[in-house]
Amino acid sequence: MKILSSTQIREADRFTIENEPIASIDLMERAASKISEWIYKHANMQNNFVVLAGTGNNGGDGLALARMLHEQGNQVLVYMVRFGESLSEDCRTNYERLKNISEVQLYDVYDESQFPFFREGDIVIDALLGSGLNKPIKGMLKSLIENLNDSGVITIAIDTPSGLYSDAPIDLEKDVVVKADYTLTFQFPKLAFLFPENDSFVGRWEVLSIGLHPQYIYEVRTPYNYTTSSIIKKRVKNRSKFSHKGNYGHALLIAGSEGKFGAAILAAQACLRSGVGLLSVHVSRRAETILQTVVPEAMLSFDCSESYFSSLPKLDAYNAIGVGPGLGTQKETEQALKLLIQETKTPLVLDADALNILSENKTWLAFLPSETILTPHLKEFERLFGKTANSFERLEKQREMSQRYNIIIVLKGAYTCISFPNGQCLFNSTGNPGMATGGSGDVLTGIILGLLAQHYTPKEAATLGVYLHGLAGDLYAESESMESLIASDIISNLGKVFQRIRNY
Repeated sequence: MKILSSTQIREADRFTIENEPIASIDLMERAASKISEWIYKHANMQNNFVVLAGTGNNGGDGLALARMLHEQGNQVLVYMVRFGESLSEDCRTNYERLKNISEVQLYDVYDESQFPFFREGDIVIDALLGSGLNKPIKGMLKSLIENLNDSGVITIAIDTPSGLYSDAPIDLEKDVVVKADYTLTFQFPKLAFLFPENDSFVGRWEVLSIGLHPQYIYEVRTPYNYTTSSIIKKRVKNRSKFSHKGNYGHALLIAGSEGKFGAAILAAQACLRSGVGLLSVHVSRRAETILQTVVPEAMLSFDCSESYFSSLPKLDAYNAIGVGPGLGTQKETEQALKLLIQETKTPLVLDADALNILSENKTWLAFLPSETILTPHLKEFERLFGKTANSFERLEKQREMSQRYNIIIVLKGAYTCISFPNGQCLFNSTGNPGMATGGSGDVLTGIILGLLAQHYTPKEAATLGVYLHGLAGDLYAESESMESLIASDIISNLGKVFQRIRNY
């Protein structure tokens, strides 16, 4: 699914109006009806609805919605907040329609003395501004939003919470933004929805299709996309009846050190469960007993050191190499990693301590094999590439680094962002807060490594691996809980994940 800028979305509306063709007021009616349907399915219809409508087309959406909620038998209060000099044409049309319905209480708000009094049990519809905002909110409108946020009532934002910029950062110290419980956006997610600093404003968001013209959607260009199940289903390969283990690759995992062999175990198990044909784990001798016992399916390659990674095995037998979980950062480990980067042309995935070593030796970035996959969390990303002021700035930094070094960066977190050497970015749609647990990243490394070894391209392995990892966590949370989720639960749900994807 494409993620478009507010300018592109306005152009999509215009193109649809001209080429469907459809009148703009009827497109607004279509959008309002989609919101009405969602509310009917999800809200307690015994609640009172309070619609806060602005003077633009977002306000027009709210006024049309108010009429539909009334037609469903709901009690609706509408406050037309007059912060603009005049109403947009479609907003005025819906205002006049609503005025003719005597049962709907319609109030004009010109100053703070006319503000609504929010009551417990109200559901407030935020239709004040929408996605076209390009400057901070001030005056009467600022006071109204502050009152709404202080009230504690359930709030549903239409398209975008009022005060939130779709394509730029807000000033968390100064800007005022509606804190929505739900955001119902049209056709495409907004980039701002995917960043942690905006979570308290956006709440739970859903994309509602309003039938914007498919030709425009197909042709419009954007560097940002959001994974959908239909895309993932197409990327999972089917197995031939006559295939054998050699068809599914031989992976090398270099992981673990004294006190951190659990990371090697998790990554190894995840790699095996992702479908790899053969797995060798390069570890120190002290890990032999536990790995042979817990992961008997894996072969072992032993390091010269008794406790940590210090020397490379022969690399010519492997289709993909993963390095980093529990590795340690000893000087000998650093030198062995440098040698690996210099010598191999095999697809690489680097995580954890491999990234920490890389962050202390940034000149090595230029020597990474083409399309090496890095899987940093936020702090590892900052150590590698520097701090940024906000998520928008960090996203541009991530894109820049992928292009400069011809690498794939998997920036882990909610809506994990994957950036590619061509400047494209893909935000992941699976996963939940229960996955914020030790070892979860080691599991992701193992999954991506297993997919790389099976001859998925680095782009496919990163995209599919992140999605599988998140969906496995979601399946566990559905049946158990987010709080009880541990890294090995992600591994144990991988079989169900492949079944789920094939049943899409």
